Amino acid sequence: MTALVAPDTARWESWAAMIRDFGGTTEMHGSGHWFLEGDPVPTAEGCAAYVLMTEVTAPADLDGTRVPSSYFWITDGTGAPDDEVVGFLHLRHGLNDFLLEEGGHIGYSVKPSARRRGHATEALRLGVVEAARLGIERVLVTCDEDNDASRRTIEANGGELEDVRNGKRRYWIVS
Repeated sequence: MTALVAPDTARWESWAAMIRDFGGTTEMHGSGHWFLEGDPVPTAEGCAAYVLMTEVTAPADLDGTRVPSSYFWITDGTGAPDDEVVGFLHLRHGLNDFLLEEGGHIGYSVKPSARRRGHATEALRLGVVEAARLGIERVLVTCDEDNDASRRTIEANGGELEDVRNGKRRYWIVS
């Protein structure tokens, strides 16, 4: 059973293994790491720095890229402390111009070794539930035009394609 949990240093070893599984940060969609300072370093200290940064969200659109956000780790179980961290989900509480065009409300990614097990589909469903709790009635989720796995995940969650812009498929999900 997939769960969303708050980033927590108690899970640093599982988090670090996940970072290594990704093989770097370029495929860590949904981590929101590019909105934070620097790339995450897969050590206990790196995890602590990452967790500290995810606790602070921008109170306003400070530089044209950031909006208030919630960061989650995706686990492979109930959310218990011994569950394996398998991915990221980043829930943006609002949309600026960039997010409306390409980024959307929710970004997510599951590490390569845990894919094709339903984690992304369930994590996105849980992310939409979290968005509804924030009062977001329609959730924008985007994916690269050629990302069939993400397209299927979004469509499995009721995503309705609005259009394609700048190589991004833009879907709306009613929360």
